[in-house]
Amino acid sequence: MSEYKIETKCIQSGYKPKNGEPRVLPIYQSTTYKYDSAAEMGDLFDLKAAGHMYSRISNPTLEEVEKKISDLEGGTGAVLCASGMAAILVAILNISSSGDNIVASASVYGGTVNLFSVTLKRLGIETRFFTSDMTDEEVEALFDDRTRLLFGETLANPGLDVFDIERYAAVAHRHGVPLMIDNTFPTPINCRPFEFGADIVIHSTTKYMDGHATVIGGCIVDGGRFDWTNGKYPELTEPDESYHGVAYVSHFGNAHAYYTKARVQLIRDFGVPLTPMSAFILNLGLETLHLRVQRHCENAMAVAEFLQSCDKVESVSYPGLESDPRHALAKKYLPRGTSGVVSFVIKGGKEAAIRFMDSLKLAAVVVHVADARTSVLNPAGTTHRQLTDEQLAAAGISPGLIRLSVGIENVEDIIDDIKQAMENA
Repeated sequence: MSEYKIETKCIQSGYKPKNGEPRVLPIYQSTTYKYDSAAEMGDLFDLKAAGHMYSRISNPTLEEVEKKISDLEGGTGAVLCASGMAAILVAILNISSSGDNIVASASVYGGTVNLFSVTLKRLGIETRFFTSDMTDEEVEALFDDRTRLLFGETLANPGLDVFDIERYAAVAHRHGVPLMIDNTFPTPINCRPFEFGADIVIHSTTKYMDGHATVIGGCIVDGGRFDWTNGKYPELTEPDESYHGVAYVSHFGNAHAYYTKARVQLIRDFGVPLTPMSAFILNLGLETLHLRVQRHCENAMAVAEFLQSCDKVESVSYPGLESDPRHALAKKYLPRGTSGVVSFVIKGGKEAAIRFMDSLKLAAVVVHVADARTSVLNPAGTTHRQLTDEQLAAAGISPGLIRLSVGIENVEDIIDDIKQAMENA
């Protein structure tokens, strides 16, 4: 981990060109890598030597971007995946098997809820959901000897609940399991969960990290501090027969075992790496991440304050507002700002929400969030459509809730667009 400030890390971490090499990270658009002997290749497949053997497992362009993201978060290593959902799936299956269970916040993104409650269930992994109003004792009652991790989002999508990282890290660690955090909305610019006790951090790099709605991607970052030798994780401590009996902790060390296994076993077997071109484009986004996130937060705060004063709005959710019930947690974990996402409920219910969205001119109705352009969505009717009424309520999503992703345009233009759309709502 470098000693630079995070703004400098966005630009300087990762790729280090040597004398006469390209100044900008190259795109290594190759599936394969040449070696001088069969023995060298064999050592790679036995994990006895470092290097790239096949781009389904690793690639030089991806490696440099992984180093950058790991440095931004303060981790020991990272693995890029084809999407944020792929990252979550790989991160969980890396330490979970049929018959195991995970404990998760009920307010996480709808796609994640579906992954947990439908797909993982079909694989034999149970998810036990908790809500923020439950006591520690109630949450801990969900744990047993087959619980493998606790999962939450730093800033929930779209309800914007602020996850009490220190509290739930303590809960997880009392039961000998890691805390896994999706840090997509804040990004490491606004929050670094490892500093508060988290063990694994997930990103949908599709959002602010890319920042331009151009490439889908995901990333797993290992904090390197969780003790995998506590008896609960034979996947990491016992021999892996698919690599001639390599035991990841003893071979790579406790700080590097988790993400190494994720790469060489699951990314390999599932075939879900990021492409070199996508990693190159992602790196361009990362270089301006610190600038864009600051502007997103400034604009979002101005929009939230306007919405709060608007008589056509029933309620506004933005933890940066002093009136928001999550403001104290936001000050603790997100002192530099939350994100560019504001959720609000317009008077008149779902019909009024639809009229409002259809009347916007600058903001676009898209199935996306957290890029440079202002966009809007009704989660209950789109991204969270598959959830039951009970699941929607647990996630804090009403039928008329609008998720406004505030972009980096001039904030006066954004607010003017909201004003004119309100007149038609």
